[in-house]
Amino acid sequence: MTSTIVYHVRPGNPVLQTFTVTCLVPRPAPDGQRLSLPAWIPGSYLVRDYARHVLSVSAESEGRELAVTKLDKSTWQVEPVDGPLQVRAEIHADDGSVRGAFLDARSGFFNGVALLFQVQGREAERCVLHVDPPAGDRRARDWRLVTSLRRLTGNAHEFGAFTAEGYADLIDHPVLMGELAIGSFDAGGVPHEIAIEGAQQADLPRLCADLSRLCTWQQQFWGLPADLRRYVFLLRLVPSGMGGLEHCHSSALAADRDSLPAPGTGRPGEAYRRFLGLASHEYFHLWHVKRIRPAELAGADLAREAYTRQLWIFEGITSYYDDLALLRCGLVDREAWLEVAGQVLTRVYRSPGRRRQTLEEASFDAWIKFYRPDASSPNHTISYYAKGALVALALDLEIRLRSDGRCSLDEVMRALWLRHGASGAAPLPPGGFERLAEDVSGCALGDFFDQAVRGTQDWPLGILLARFGILLHTRAAEGRSDRGGRPARQPPAGWLGLDVAGSRAGVRIRLAWSGGPGERAGLRAGDELVALDGRRLSADNHERLLAAVPPGTALRLDAFRGDELLAFELVAAAAPKTTCWLEPDPAADAAAVARRIAWLGS
Repeated sequence: MTSTIVYHVRPGNPVLQTFTVTCLVPRPAPDGQRLSLPAWIPGSYLVRDYARHVLSVSAESEGRELAVTKLDKSTWQVEPVDGPLQVRAEIHADDGSVRGAFLDARSGFFNGVALLFQVQGREAERCVLHVDPPAGDRRARDWRLVTSLRRLTGNAHEFGAFTAEGYADLIDHPVLMGELAIGSFDAGGVPHEIAIEGAQQADLPRLCADLSRLCTWQQQFWGLPADLRRYVFLLRLVPSGMGGLEHCHSSALAADRDSLPAPGTGRPGEAYRRFLGLASHEYFHLWHVKRIRPAELAGADLAREAYTRQLWIFEGITSYYDDLALLRCGLVDREAWLEVAGQVLTRVYRSPGRRRQTLEEASFDAWIKFYRPDASSPNHTISYYAKGALVALALDLEIRLRSDGRCSLDEVMRALWLRHGASGAAPLPPGGFERLAEDVSGCALGDFFDQAVRGTQDWPLGILLARFGILLHTRAAEGRSDRGGRPARQPPAGWLGLDVAGSRAGVRIRLAWSGGPGERAGLRAGDELVALDGRRLSADNHERLLAAVPPGTALRLDAFRGDELLAFELVAAAAPKTTCWLEPDPAADAAAVARRIAWLGS
């Protein structure tokens, strides 16, 4: 016999930023019901311990107060009771990211993992979620609510009741509330919405038209999931930065307001292109992560880490296709796509950690390294997003070459969907993607995966791209803000192997590159630089003085480490050529041009 677990979420005092949450369990466990909050959220591989935001927990049954015992950091047990059990909690909500819960006088947002208790032993039972508007707050009278949960009561965009098939389904639908700008569009016959929280003056019809074009292309690429009834983009505007988190029927996005298209603009500028790439990335996950899942994460216990070496497959390949989808659906042109690809190459080539950590290791250690970087992380780690995207690009081109154009990564991904993502398909086991790629392409790819995924040697992308009529150029960086994509304007300065930032608090080293002159001399992250060859360094002059040092120059840097003044002797080196840009080869032969057109279009 099954029952329904009923949750009620009420925004509390916006100044205190608290939600009041109740959970009604009709048939609690006879030996005392246990409830818990997850330690992490699917799609973000870091133990976040959502229970640390719980301020209080109480319980009652038919008016009688019950004893609640905390068993560990995220689990509570209520004393045995014969009747229905109601648990009440006050939970602090000040996480402005896409992964937690947030509430203030202007808006609210939450993921279920941050507020909704897992009723242990009842995870498969139907859930009903009631969400109320803030009580007695006139500022919230125009608030609306958007979520991809199935609605039970109320009209579209109203507060009300919603239903989920079980706890895993319940926590896979984030909720956004506030004074929202809402746009609607159709893609593949499926209704879509974008809800935007935050002051903005975006061209909403343009945004909806562009998202419709993008989503339709991805549906045609994969095939429409049988269970996709509706999809929503939930966007919170933030002062700076950009991020997203995928869900089965929605995605939570954060971006600055300058990322959205202004009325009357032409082709996407860089900021809007980045936003479209973010939306593309999370929508691609609708298939590749949410339905095609690594076996190690399918049904994983959200109380503890779930390790996999496959994250590069799911995040890296998605990072390759997110911008490629913009090109293929016509939202950006080839020049813009090549510029973005050059920036990704630059980011990876400027990461000394790619010589230390493999993609499989980066995937496995995401829990302790990727989401918890320190000052030395670039020297020891590599992003499975950025390098994974380059490996996906190289794999696509290798398959096209080795199969003589008969196959590409596109066909491999579609086969992956049919075998491991469509309704009833089994999750992807370790090693399954490599076997599938060889099976679908008919090519032996073991050498590629051994070097590119399990090794630390760069795959020869320049040689590979030349076979497709694309030239890979490299040069030394011009400065910290130089991300690549254009020729050098001036000869590079001598390279000290130091990433330095100046402020009123002083000039500090953020990173001493592994093997660089600064590291060899003994400098390290956190050191405060005070003088170059006896001349004082400040926030105003440090960039100019350091840039004026020619290669081969012997120099002295004085620095404070803690309260101790130290002197370091070093010799400026020639800067490594880590800035990359791509351009079509005007001298490419007909075969290379044909391959390029088959890959990127004419």
